[in-house]
Amino acid sequence: MANFFETLPDGWTIYLWLIIGAMIIVAVLYWIRWGAQNEQFDEDIKYVIFDEKDQDKMSPDEFAKSRTVIHAQIESRKRHLAEDAERHKLGV
Repeated sequence: MANFFETLPDGWTIYLWLIIGAMIIVAVLYWIRWGAQNEQFDEDIKYVIFDEKDQDKMSPDEFAKSRTVIHAQIESRKRHLAEDAERHKLGV
């Protein structure tokens, strides 16, 4: 194997780095696409950590927003769990 690398002309490593770089870019694009399709880029996710006990620490607008976000997250979770259950039931 070492003899193979020695017989290659000078400058072959740049092509290796180009291929590896292209693979990294493709992987990053795939994961960004996956995140966008699976609701991972939600700017309101910070409101999920609050509960009813935090109402006195928040303005009324922020508290209402946190309740809306939590309700949307619960509905999303129920939807995803129902889809998973349907997939398992179908044997996919």
